Amino acid sequence: MKKIGFLSFGHWMASHQSAARSARDVLQQSIELAVAAEELGADGAYFRVHHFARQLASPFPLLAAVGARTRRIEIGTAVIDMRYENPFYMVEDAGAADLISNGRLQLGISRGSPEQVIEGWRHFGYAPPEGGTDADIGRRHAEVFLELLKGDGFAKPNPRPMFANPPGLLRLEPHSEGLRDRIWWGSASNATAVWAAQHGMNLQSSTLKADESGEPFHVQQARQIRVFRQAWKDAGHSREPRVSVSRSIFALMDDRDRLYFGRDESADHVGIIDNMRAVFGRTYAAEPDVLIEELRKDEGIAEADTLLLTVPNTLGVEYNAHVLESILTHVAPALGWR
Repeated sequence: MKKIGFLSFGHWMASHQSAARSARDVLQQSIELAVAAEELGADGAYFRVHHFARQLASPFPLLAAVGARTRRIEIGTAVIDMRYENPFYMVEDAGAADLISNGRLQLGISRGSPEQVIEGWRHFGYAPPEGGTDADIGRRHAEVFLELLKGDGFAKPNPRPMFANPPGLLRLEPHSEGLRDRIWWGSASNATAVWAAQHGMNLQSSTLKADESGEPFHVQQARQIRVFRQAWKDAGHSREPRVSVSRSIFALMDDRDRLYFGRDESADHVGIIDNMRAVFGRTYAAEPDVLIEELRKDEGIAEADTLLLTVPNTLGVEYNAHVLESILTHVAPALGWR
């Protein structure tokens, strides 16, 4: 069995070919797709975060709104770029969104992806430590965030406060018990997967990773997951970790599917991203019986407990609900995912 959710990048474009032509469209359609996904029996609604782009950015208003409109589905990010985040304010936002959803938040965080602008995090007031890099900003903010999520008091109370305080040092509020165990780290390399395990975070592995062996993407991703699990065991954590992988998977059920994805003869490819040699995973697009056999061979999916299906959000809620239903109904049961 696997948890199956969707991952939306939340693009919008002012084009007659797009069903999402504005930020309002994307935000409202994201909520509606989460509602539809829950009704279809999907397990998660996840959203990507990009700054300075015509895509979803500040995630917490959206997560809270989805939490208020749904009852069962997990709600998450993949991922929030921690180079841009104030971890103190983020703890308050995350706590509120988690409480609104009754503890369904699954928060993916990371160093982030290549940016739309040069050193965008500087515009948010952040800079690397002396001799450090922007990755150091992200990891440091993540460490502070994780510590604050424990809910321990750290701030000395005012002796003459406006409102009565509980005894002792004060923590940030609202605090959501259990959220600390539902933080994920988006990792592109084996080394950062180990770092995530050491810090007690679940693992998110996307459709690209550092090319560390020249092997097919899914083989390298499976090895990354095994390295993560071993590091988790070595760290002595008491709970079992979770691991998600992302994939672009489309079952060709009708002429519309074939029009959009039927000519895709996708394979892994290698490129340079942020001065890193990376391997990018293929897109799967075929009739269900062919798709089932292809997916059986994907070692990365086999190692994970959660699968996030990337969706073409600009094609609209109705079509993306069809994409999800096709996988949940015609593919997942045959693979033992349901």
